[in-house]
Amino acid sequence: MTAQPASPHRTGHTPDNDPAPIRPHESGRRFGIRDGLFQAIAQGGGEQYLSAFALLLHATPFQLSILSASPQLLGTWAQLVSVKVAHWFPSLASQVFWGIIGQSLAWIPILALPLLWPDQGPWLLIAAVAVYFTFTHFTSPAWNSLITDLLEPNERGTYFARRSRTIAMTSFLALGLAGALLSFFEQQQLLWVGFAVMFLTAGLCRSASALLLLKVRGLPSHEPSSNPTGFLVFLRTGMSENFRHFLMFSGLMHSAVLIAGPFFVIYLLQDLHLAHWQYGTWLAAGIIGQFLTLPAWGQFGDRFGNKALLTFTGLLVAFVPMLYLFGTAWPFLVTVNFFGGVVWAGLGLGLNNYVFDVVQPTDRGKAVAISSIVNGIGWAMGTVIGSVLIDTLPDRLEAWNLMLEPVSNLPFIFFLSGLLRLIVSATLLRTFHEPRHVEQHAHHRLLWELPLLKPLRQLSRRAINLNQ
Repeated sequence: MTAQPASPHRTGHTPDNDPAPIRPHESGRRFGIRDGLFQAIAQGGGEQYLSAFALLLHATPFQLSILSASPQLLGTWAQLVSVKVAHWFPSLASQVFWGIIGQSLAWIPILALPLLWPDQGPWLLIAAVAVYFTFTHFTSPAWNSLITDLLEPNERGTYFARRSRTIAMTSFLALGLAGALLSFFEQQQLLWVGFAVMFLTAGLCRSASALLLLKVRGLPSHEPSSNPTGFLVFLRTGMSENFRHFLMFSGLMHSAVLIAGPFFVIYLLQDLHLAHWQYGTWLAAGIIGQFLTLPAWGQFGDRFGNKALLTFTGLLVAFVPMLYLFGTAWPFLVTVNFFGGVVWAGLGLGLNNYVFDVVQPTDRGKAVAISSIVNGIGWAMGTVIGSVLIDTLPDRLEAWNLMLEPVSNLPFIFFLSGLLRLIVSATLLRTFHEPRHVEQHAHHRLLWELPLLKPLRQLSRRAINLNQ
């Protein structure tokens, strides 16, 4: 029943002092933001330091690549299971709740198993992290369907940018505190205690998200299909040509990125011998870059389309790892990662939101699952290729009168990763298109709508107007 407006003849009650109307499903929208806050603490103070914890356990480069690849690859298959068993749960919220509980409990074996059996510590850590990401990915299709059902198509970019900004700022704080905590316990020669505090805090934060979900009211009804062939039907007939080409771009981009991704921790901590607080600051710089630009990226995607967003960021992201070949000074490394955070804020937002735009609402859970599987396969391929390159590429390059001799061969691998990203973007971005009706402008005009460039343009215009 629709509420009627109050009569203007009622004494002491005018339209000016009416309370602002509450948007439908506002409770669910707030949960999405608050869940992001607690998730960010788990990410910044937990997930981001899993590789550093593996180094404490004397993990090899090959084990680090497996730590990065196998949990993601196994976890993405959990999304297939999530879609198939969705009808076992009374609601999407119920499925999300139990997935979050699984994530919370998984932090216990992540910490305990490697410390109880240190001889097999790296492999036990890999297994426990795989369980954690299995629950994470199991939750993903239901969570995305739950939240996107609460949003209008033209506000998704703004909402998810706001949520991502909350995650970025909270992750930044968690990273800084975690780095300081590790440095303190490292001085006390009790580094494992610092990791214990961080990981247990991460688990408690995921439990807090589950408790928040129990308080959400007024979620839209959702009845998942019990047809066991629904996912297969989507694979055969529900995937448009745009979506197929997008999946190829996304999967190969993940593969090119992960050739370098798992090995930055080795380069910074072992090759360059950065302190943990310096490594934490390097990580935090990327998060600051995301925080400052996510709202602008979200507005850009809503206004001009996520395809345009992918076009610019897909090309820019290629140059980020190449820069590591040209300097080792800590301020330079922090600056590069800040720029990387700016670019990845837009690319990550575009990769996520394009999936929501290109399929029917009833197929979003399946689309998220298949997208994650393709990305997981690309992730695994990239890390394996990267681990092979570590053992095969030289750490010195001579050509004509030029000689490059970095501290290891990792900067060469980072440069190769950037080159492959550029090839993927240059060849595949033209194969899929924007599915929504958005503003159309030439790319050279859209350039001035990009974060960091748009404020500079506005500032220059103001200066010109003042001088006239």
